[in-house]
Amino acid sequence: MTGLDPGQMSMVGAATSPLRAFLRTETASAAVLAAAIVLALVWANVATDQYEAFWTWVFGVRLGPLSAELDLRTWVNSGLMALFFLVVGLEARREIDLGELRDRRRLILPLTAGLVGMALPVLIYLAINHSGTAVHGWGAAMSTDTALALGVLAVAGRHVPDRIRTFLLTVFVVDDIVALIVIAVAYTDHVRIPGLAIALAAYAGLLLSTRLDHRHRMPIFTTLAVVVWCGLLASGIDPVVAGLAVGLATSAYLPSRSALEEATTLVRLFREQPTPELAGSATRGLTGALSANARMQHTFHRVTSYAIVPLFALANAGIPIDSQLLTAAVTAPATIGIFVAYVVGKPLAVAGTSWVITRTSRGALQPPVGWAGVLGSGMLSGVAFTVSLLIADLAFTGSELEEAKLGVLAAALVAGLLTVSFFRLIALLPAPARARALLGTAHQLKDLAIPVEPDRDHLRGPADASVTIVEYGDFECPWTQMAAPTARKLIARNSHIRYVWRHLPLHDVHPHAQLAAEAAEAAARQNRFWQMHDLLLTNQDNLELDHLIGYATELGLDIDRFHDDLTSHPFAARVAQDVDSADRSGVAGTPTFFINGRRHDGPQDLTTLTNAIQEARHQPAG
Repeated sequence: MTGLDPGQMSMVGAATSPLRAFLRTETASAAVLAAAIVLALVWANVATDQYEAFWTWVFGVRLGPLSAELDLRTWVNSGLMALFFLVVGLEARREIDLGELRDRRRLILPLTAGLVGMALPVLIYLAINHSGTAVHGWGAAMSTDTALALGVLAVAGRHVPDRIRTFLLTVFVVDDIVALIVIAVAYTDHVRIPGLAIALAAYAGLLLSTRLDHRHRMPIFTTLAVVVWCGLLASGIDPVVAGLAVGLATSAYLPSRSALEEATTLVRLFREQPTPELAGSATRGLTGALSANARMQHTFHRVTSYAIVPLFALANAGIPIDSQLLTAAVTAPATIGIFVAYVVGKPLAVAGTSWVITRTSRGALQPPVGWAGVLGSGMLSGVAFTVSLLIADLAFTGSELEEAKLGVLAAALVAGLLTVSFFRLIALLPAPARARALLGTAHQLKDLAIPVEPDRDHLRGPADASVTIVEYGDFECPWTQMAAPTARKLIARNSHIRYVWRHLPLHDVHPHAQLAAEAAEAAARQNRFWQMHDLLLTNQDNLELDHLIGYATELGLDIDRFHDDLTSHPFAARVAQDVDSADRSGVAGTPTFFINGRRHDGPQDLTTLTNAIQEARHQPAG
């Protein structure tokens, strides 16, 4: 561990944040998705017959008495894409269990914005297509594409805060849920009851299986999830819905310190006796410390983002474009309806709904971002693709299908360009005005369970600082040591920061951390906490009692008193209080930072923390 550098630390730190990993993967995969769209268009225009022949090739799968014969495009759209919507459901459940939506009142605004953000575009589409065959395609005019939209947001620039991405994600999840319900209800001609009954029974069993021990849960859970998909396929309902339903059924939780300590014990036993049995126990212990939600996201997120969604684009975005199609599309009601619904309807719906709810609730319910963040989010929600093409493929055929696809692609392009231009203009504002416009004044949820107490906690910086950073650290942890220079630079460069240290000795991996924490408290009794703090982190490979006495001598402490404090352990309870506050705040590892009460997930480098601090400065203190 000691050979790792700060760059590696940032990478590992980033991996600890599921939301950041989700957002980063989505934005990076947008480039792959865009490349797949271009490739599909080139393929469809250079070799039109071969393109269609390839994706309409039919092949079957047989499992005992069950069999299914579908064309390749349907296997992708209804089979592989179920895994994509599984990931969407997993992230939605995580936000409900651990994220912004754990305060159920915060569901109201994104839920309403998501619903109105679908209803208004549909009404616009139907106003343009109130008669004729195109009226059946109303469902293609309502759903945003998460991957493309977040990719556009990445292009918009580094000044766009993560909070806007989080707000968008909650709106998009509502969008996807409703869209898949629409597919199941409005675009299913005939429902076969036996298949539906099997799917519902399997889903009920799947919900019950979540109560099982993790060692037995996953095989049963996976089998029932497959049965749900097969039952929906047999019922006539597009089985892509199964992915979202399974994801929403998979709860998320932070790993507990006791589970992590148990896993460490099992790994240590394997190190002492490397047998297959102990290897299995260690593997199960490590796996069981994480929620099934986290494990499944890790398993499926990258493959869906970098392989399945681009494959979907390759199968569906191929439109043979010629002058005849372009001429027809300019006046085609389906193309115009889809385009106007996304580019005009979506921004009006999201921004208008947020304004109405804020006004009618007198500020009790308001977006977690500022007016620019809301309007930019509305513009970005006009980026359509995945679900729109799924529904278009169900609603249209022939030239109408090509015209509808063209409307979807045109809307995504224009909405993306408008969003990037808007956020680039906002970036030109002075920093304080830009922060207010993007972040607003909504109070943020607190993750820190025990507020800072100046009479008890160890503080650096002014008492009236606008930003308080709390670090839970372990004096023997190399990651904590590597974060220390960053913390010192933050304090030196920012007069508005108050920095707080709390102890979290990880006994199971760092045998000297507890005594080091007590040594820091013993030094604090003699008004030398921070000097001892810095010495301990600098010399974390030497934390035996004799070393600690040496550091006390170097600092000019009363050695007899210091020695008595270390041997009689009067500060063990004080350290235990910090550990308890860490447990109650969901802290499992070190270092963990809280900025104005909000847990900082992701990289702990100077630039990332500085950006987070700048955001926090412009937020209400409550």
